[in-house]
Amino acid sequence: MNTENHSQLAAFIWSVADLLRGDFKRSQYGRVILPFTLLRRLECVLEPTRDEVLRVARASEGKPEGVREKMLLKAAGPEFYNTSPLTLGTLSDTQTRQDLSSYVQSFSPQAREIFDHFHFEDFLDQLDANNLLYMVVQRFASMHLGPDKISNFGMGSIFEELIRKFAESANDTAGEHFTPRDIVHLVTSLVLTGEDDRLKPGSIVTVYDPAAGTGGFLSESDQYIKSICSDVDVSLLGQELNPESHAICKADMLIKGQGITNIKLGNTLSDDQLAGEHFDYMLANPPFGVEWKKVQKDVTDEHKHKGFDGRFGPGLPRVSDGSLLFLLHLVSKMRDSQKGGSRIGIILNGSPLFTGGAGSGESEIRRYLLQNDLVEAIVGLPTDMFYNTGIATYVWILSNRKPAERRGKVQLINATDRYSKMRKSLGSKRQYVTEDDLAAIVRAYGAFEETEESKIFPVDAFGYRRITVERPLQLNFQASPERIERIDDEKPMQKLDEGDREALHAACARLDPDKRYLSRKSFTKDLKAALKAEGVDARAPILKALLNALSERDLEAEICTDKKGNPEPDTSLRDFENVPLGESVHEYFEREVRPHVPEAWIDESKCDALDGEVGIVGFEIPFNRHFYKFTPPRPLEEIDADLKACTDRIKQMIEEISA
Repeated sequence: MNTENHSQLAAFIWSVADLLRGDFKRSQYGRVILPFTLLRRLECVLEPTRDEVLRVARASEGKPEGVREKMLLKAAGPEFYNTSPLTLGTLSDTQTRQDLSSYVQSFSPQAREIFDHFHFEDFLDQLDANNLLYMVVQRFASMHLGPDKISNFGMGSIFEELIRKFAESANDTAGEHFTPRDIVHLVTSLVLTGEDDRLKPGSIVTVYDPAAGTGGFLSESDQYIKSICSDVDVSLLGQELNPESHAICKADMLIKGQGITNIKLGNTLSDDQLAGEHFDYMLANPPFGVEWKKVQKDVTDEHKHKGFDGRFGPGLPRVSDGSLLFLLHLVSKMRDSQKGGSRIGIILNGSPLFTGGAGSGESEIRRYLLQNDLVEAIVGLPTDMFYNTGIATYVWILSNRKPAERRGKVQLINATDRYSKMRKSLGSKRQYVTEDDLAAIVRAYGAFEETEESKIFPVDAFGYRRITVERPLQLNFQASPERIERIDDEKPMQKLDEGDREALHAACARLDPDKRYLSRKSFTKDLKAALKAEGVDARAPILKALLNALSERDLEAEICTDKKGNPEPDTSLRDFENVPLGESVHEYFEREVRPHVPEAWIDESKCDALDGEVGIVGFEIPFNRHFYKFTPPRPLEEIDADLKACTDRIKQMIEEISA
């Protein structure tokens, strides 16, 4: 079943909302439809072995619980079972509520607990009270959701479409960052391509997703690995914040025979429930552009107290976007390179590439990743690829076991033109990556060659030193009436009483209003004399305020100096230069700055905390700049011709109106 058919089936399932309208709030539709869809899916999965399970259930009555459990699981095939003779299709219209509750309670414990996340029993009561339960049951009983018709991967697509509709009906953001299956397939392919040597018969590998959603990445990676070698033992682990998504993910894992205790519920950033564990492969599409203020204390405390022994040692991004925190979380779970290392595929927006100047949290995180040679490739995706956002997104591929030819290098792949238009958009998703486009992107990554679509850079190409360039302070001074009026605007003056301010004005008025001083030293001497003559004892803050009010910048004036005779910097003329990493700061300054401002100098007190050298080290990845193609403007003759044609049409329209 293709994506379009998945969408049609999801729409058909969601049509159950027509029955609920009026008796349920729109925000409640999903809490009825999702668990019933899951119940019908589980029922269809168990259908082939249902009779055998019932036979074993009867035969094993009276046996120890542990023994009976093993017998039932063996008979069922999947890692769950149901011992009830009922099905949705056989429930009666008179005992629906009691029988349905009994049916759900007859699932094995791991499957039964999944429905608790939906508060299923509460909604059954509400459906029953409104005489809707039997109609809803019959509607779902008519749907064929068996694995012979819909694969686990396809069912995941349907669940995510239902959750998207649920989020829209609830005016919620619950479905904001579910990853479309074409993107899941692409990221998984990029991470696992070329891993055949690692995925040999008898191998044991772990796959982890810290924002698991309904388990799309986990399902796809399992399927991909098994397609390479069916004898690989794949362990899938993850954590998810949204209870409904978490429940569906656990059900998907249950159907696959995976241990659902590895799928955790909770906030990954504040409550890592798989702390201390490391994984072979990690895939994620964390929420981006979402603030992490709710977990700020937990994250900040971990950064402050644990440093590099925790997850967030390199730095913290601004509170408005926590996506880089998820990236650091994944990096902290990489296996030691001597023990096989790890590979990561994570989807981020454009912000982590360049947001934050030298010394900022974002820059320090990029610095850590790049200088530790963890970034292997970054792939720019087309826009309009996600359900709830049309912004530009990027796939970061990280590894701590790079092949020799990739060490010390980063590959940028521009895949923004690799897409096809959807016949019908799904929310903001209007485009998708076809199998051909996916293959082309993966080939470009695997080839590791310079092309128009692929660029390769040394790690240091993204680094720079931010130096502070100062220019001397040059001021003239004059006690003109206009400048004397500005004295009262100075903050220290506002704390004085009116008599003191009048005395200061009178002292300044003693000076020649037409005399323009080009030396601060000379003016200060005359000003102090005027203050003394007026009987004013001006403290340092007051004197500084007077000098500030009575001065103006003047390139013809003498340079102001400090007590040691060094030139004072003019903060209004302060500038910054980004010197490419590896280049001499002073050579760059002499070549690029000194010829234009001979009096400038480098503030050498601004040194990097890590290496102690002049200038603050920063890292940014200007992805779009490297793929920008200049398009020359049209000739002026063509533009003039278009303008003339336009004005001629306007004139003609005016003449027609006038006539």
